Amino acid sequence: MTPKEKAEELVEMFMNIKQLKLSDYSVIYYPTAKQCALIAVAELLKQCWDYRDIDLEASYDYWKEVEQEIEKL
Repeated sequence: MTPKEKAEELVEMFMNIKQLKLSDYSVIYYPTAKQCALIAVAELLKQCWDYRDIDLEASYDYWKEVEQEIEKL
């Protein structure tokens, strides 16, 4: 999956979270879903950095590209 496709998938996943019934108007809007996806990717990047090795370097680069694609959305 390309970084752009993963970025779109993550944002979409956060937009489709089944919410607790707080009111009839409970909904996650696009900017909030985008921010949630950025938080998730930031945590993945932190894990890649904390556990650096040769295999994780490619993973770090991939997630960094996903983060950039989310920001472009």
